[in-house]
Amino acid sequence: MIKIAKLALVIFLLVFSVTDTSAQRKKPLFEGYPGVVSYTYRKAFEKDVAATLDVVKRNGFTDIEFSNLFGKTAQELRTMLDERGLKCSSFGVSYPDLVNKTAEVAQNAKTLGAEYVRVAGIPHSEVMTVEEMQKAVEDFNRVGKILKDQYGLTFIYHNHGFEFQPYKDGTLYDYLVTQTDPKYVSLELDILWAFFPGQDPAALLDKYGSRYKTMHLKDLKKGVERGSLSGGTDQNNDVALGTGQIDIPAVLKAAKKAGIKHYYIEDESSNIETQVPQTIAYIKSL
Repeated sequence: MIKIAKLALVIFLLVFSVTDTSAQRKKPLFEGYPGVVSYTYRKAFEKDVAATLDVVKRNGFTDIEFSNLFGKTAQELRTMLDERGLKCSSFGVSYPDLVNKTAEVAQNAKTLGAEYVRVAGIPHSEVMTVEEMQKAVEDFNRVGKILKDQYGLTFIYHNHGFEFQPYKDGTLYDYLVTQTDPKYVSLELDILWAFFPGQDPAALLDKYGSRYKTMHLKDLKKGVERGSLSGGTDQNNDVALGTGQIDIPAVLKAAKKAGIKHYYIEDESSNIETQVPQTIAYIKSL
């Protein structure tokens, strides 16, 4: 009887070990559900905000990063979000508004319920200069402190490609990150606008870790040449995740390690009706 009991115990432990290992192996790379950037549905939002929010909800999204109020007041938009069980976690504004209308921007962000205020560009020459980046560093440190200390908001800067101009032993983007105060300036990584100019999004996540709070999930069409610092490419070069050039699993693994708080799908193309569901299915498959 003792031998049988010991044998049963060994078998149980072996089965448990195999099952546990299998569960670990099948643990999804991406957990939860991504958010979405309003720019993805910009054409629809411009026509009918309420109906577009219904579409966003039907696609399973609950978390939205808005870059536009689409003719509504912040309170009107917040009411529509609340009615649908949706939330705005990040509010994108222009550089001039950030600098010149800081209080108004902050109040709108608070009304929307956002945690982050985002800027996705810096005024610059055709080829960005270090002087232009120095000005941005000064503005971001100053305004970021106001947003944090007076309103409890976190400022995040969203890369757009032109910041990767070579500078000393790195890039102007490195200068931006190292010269801004981590207490007041955080980052949003747009993986396409890092990859297209020739950077490795996963390597950036590994390098700057927790400075990144949010991320734009998108992919670059196969065959599109990289290396341009223009900050622009044909919008239909945006393709569904997993069908382009970017190593999405590697990026997501690095993002998880960095502690990214919000993942937003952004598809700038004219094919969102097919590509957004395809992107969602791909993420779930991971």
